[in-house]
Amino acid sequence: MELRTLRYFVAVAEELHFGRAASRLHMSQPPLSQAIKQLETEVGATLLDRSSAGVTLTPVGAALLGEARALLDQADQVRVRVAAAAGAATITVGILGDSTDPDATRLADAYRRRHPRVEVRIRETDLTDPTCGLRAGLVDIALTRGPFDDTGLTVHPLRADPVGVLLRADDPLARCGHLKLADLADRRWFLFPQGTDPTWQSYWNGGEPREGPVVRTVQECQQAVLWTGTVGMTLLAHQPAQGLTAVPLIDMPPSRVMAAWKEGDTNPLVRSFVQIAITAYQH
Repeated sequence: MELRTLRYFVAVAEELHFGRAASRLHMSQPPLSQAIKQLETEVGATLLDRSSAGVTLTPVGAALLGEARALLDQADQVRVRVAAAAGAATITVGILGDSTDPDATRLADAYRRRHPRVEVRIRETDLTDPTCGLRAGLVDIALTRGPFDDTGLTVHPLRADPVGVLLRADDPLARCGHLKLADLADRRWFLFPQGTDPTWQSYWNGGEPREGPVVRTVQECQQAVLWTGTVGMTLLAHQPAQGLTAVPLIDMPPSRVMAAWKEGDTNPLVRSFVQIAITAYQH
């Protein structure tokens, strides 16, 4: 029973969908299905019931899931301990700056408990680099937001946060219960500098080309609105500065918190970070 096959099984068992599991594993669906069938042959029992209603775990599959998770976790811990003995147990985490996230705090606590001997280095970046230095090779993994160009990267969504428009509290639109992008068509928006990831820039400008002052941080966004009456998108969970307010945008998709890392990276510390993050952001 190979660890790789067990990883395949865990992915399918957690997603309960072969297509999503294949996407998560960055492989096509036919070899994944074949690997699960071979595992069932090896075990001598059906692990997953497949029907038009979807995929469900059999009692044997549920039992194997717990054992497989434990084995994979033990294998990762062995790799980490070996790395620590070799003096190489270090992970650099990129974080998008100017935000407070209780789930990130829970993730940090859980990672420290799981890997007390691992040195965690933090690199905070401003809003001009959604990969937090990942593409430049400055970090091992990024805890960030999408969407952005993920070519050559693997991303795993962790949470979706609703967004709104940031306005001065005395702006006439601030009295609205909600707004649409069309309500802001004639307004100046804050922008990110030239060269910023175009997918990221487009999302935060509501998918339209805009004009307005250039900003780099959340604080600069708020000050641009406060001083000039500029508008722009914000997370509804963020507490606006005094004199500002946020109104929900009902025709914008949510902003997704995600973990991102280099495609094909087999670093066990990165893999463990992702698994711990998934658990931390589910609570």
